[in-house]
Amino acid sequence: MVILMLVAAVVGGAAWYASFRKVDAATAANQQGAQETKSRDDSLPRATPVLVAPARKGSLDIYLFALGTVTPINSVVVRPSVDGQIMNIAFKEGQWIKSGDLLAQIDSRPFEVQLMLATGQLARDQALLDNAQADLERYRTLLAQDSISGQLVDTQKSLVRQYKAAVQADQAAVDNAKLQLANTRIIAPISGWVGLRQISPGNIVHAADANGIVVITQLQPVGVVFTIPEDALPRVMKRLRSSARIPVDAYDRAQKEKLGKGRLLAADNQIDVATGTIKLKAEFPNADGALFANQFVNVRMPVETRIKATLVPTAAIQRGAAGTFVYVVKEDLTVAVTPVKTGPTQDETTVIDDGVSEGAMVVIDGADRLREGTKVEIISREPLAKSGV
Repeated sequence: MVILMLVAAVVGGAAWYASFRKVDAATAANQQGAQETKSRDDSLPRATPVLVAPARKGSLDIYLFALGTVTPINSVVVRPSVDGQIMNIAFKEGQWIKSGDLLAQIDSRPFEVQLMLATGQLARDQALLDNAQADLERYRTLLAQDSISGQLVDTQKSLVRQYKAAVQADQAAVDNAKLQLANTRIIAPISGWVGLRQISPGNIVHAADANGIVVITQLQPVGVVFTIPEDALPRVMKRLRSSARIPVDAYDRAQKEKLGKGRLLAADNQIDVATGTIKLKAEFPNADGALFANQFVNVRMPVETRIKATLVPTAAIQRGAAGTFVYVVKEDLTVAVTPVKTGPTQDETTVIDDGVSEGAMVVIDGADRLREGTKVEIISREPLAKSGV
């Protein structure tokens, strides 16, 4: 009995061992197959995710950017023409005034007295002249009657001429006194904005004062002076000489807010040899008063328009040892290194003068992982950003 039990145990153990070996062999075979499959997959080239854009035909305005300074068309330091005491200030600081408006009044009483004196002297000499002329007529009558000598008539003629000269001098004195009296009223020579006053009522002012009473600046219209590189001058002068209106835009320092739109007026007559630049002047209506004298502004001016040009995003342009090129995606989703000749660039768009044609798909993101013949996968911008390319 014991022998039979031992035999059964041996037979059962052999059967279990055989089945275990079969399972282990199957598992090993499956693992080997998986490894071979993975190895084959790893040996295949993986597609690089990229973002593309088509080359297109279109028009592109080319702009020049520069830093400019706002300059008033006219700026006047108002000074008195006569000496005297300021009796009244007739303007408010920062006020807009018209040409001919009263700005200040100087004490006029001393000048009124001078006018009265000059007028009295004129009247006196005029009376003497009238009397001398009447005597001359009588002397001529007596001379005709041979009642007096001719010498007496000649003497009277000389006296009349003296009185005439005196009357002319007196009239000049009267005119000068009137002018001095009129100059006690200080009026605005131009229309514009007045600044901060330099004097207060009660002070004595002189014609030789350096600071004057106030400064008036004409800001409507207003000028902006800026510089451009001398290399850009031929394109600008070509348009300017053709009588074409060249628009000029002025922006704030951050180039976010547009302050005004004007037009180019003229170019300077010489180039600064130290900087290789030339000054240009533009005029702005400045109806809203956004531009102030001596304000720094960013200037944008179109100098050229490319018509029916081949345009690509600037991000597609790559540069290497062989020159400038773009990656063009072919139909089999591989990329080709395509040399290009670039034209002007404006904002995020570049003109392609030669190298690619309209409709070519160029890589604009993910180019740092590419080389000739690389397999690519065209995806949207969101997944590309998440992939870190």
